[in-house]
Amino acid sequence: MAEARYLYCIAGGQEGLTLGNIGIEGNNVYSIAYKDLFAIVHNCPAEPYKSEDKEKVKLWLATHAHVVDTVWESFGTVLPLGFDTIIKGEEGISPDQSMKLWLMNDYDNLKRKLAKLDGKAEFGVQILWDPKIISENLVEMNPEIKKLGEEIKSKSKGLAYMYKQKLENLLKKELEKEAENNFNNFYAQIKACVEEIKVEKTKKSEENKQMLINLSCLLIKGTSRILGEELEKINNIKGFSVRFTGPWPPYSFV
Repeated sequence: MAEARYLYCIAGGQEGLTLGNIGIEGNNVYSIAYKDLFAIVHNCPAEPYKSEDKEKVKLWLATHAHVVDTVWESFGTVLPLGFDTIIKGEEGISPDQSMKLWLMNDYDNLKRKLAKLDGKAEFGVQILWDPKIISENLVEMNPEIKKLGEEIKSKSKGLAYMYKQKLENLLKKELEKEAENNFNNFYAQIKACVEEIKVEKTKKSEENKQMLINLSCLLIKGTSRILGEELEKINNIKGFSVRFTGPWPPYSFV
């Protein structure tokens, strides 16, 4: 089978870097350079890594991240590539030559991206809320909802059911408004503390909580304290909780 190069990340420096057998499946990780850029790679067959074994795939992903982290910690700025980025040779061109050609052809773009990310790190921010607690707050604070809730107690079983349906529909609409308002407010608070921000898809959370907002944030290294203090304020609001993770190489901003 044809040989290829598995690509972990791009960094600035010279050829000759060898990290040892820390790559996926214990492969030797080394650099291929063009001018002052180098690609961190290992030798592999010209086919993607595939397996039905989920634990094996998790290990591959963790190893990929570990290699990128290692280079990031050593050189400070990297352009991390996603899992399973493989560069193969073409007719009459070796995989190493293909890699150098890509670095040469995309040199200016890669240099711009490295400059943009110099001295910066990625952090994850996830804000969750407990719909039950938020709903209870809405019942107390919204006169219309509170009134309906009180009226249900004095109605017959049939009418009470109709009023309950009306209450649930009203509460659902108010929850949607509350979610939108909180999203906008929290987003503005967080954006003021970071260099760049990306909205990610929300994920499934615990039974009693829903993810309201999922963000990737780019910060100058050493400045996360300001964002952390702002997130602490949100975390202290009844019914809300915050997950703050990082620092990581800037995967979301490459």
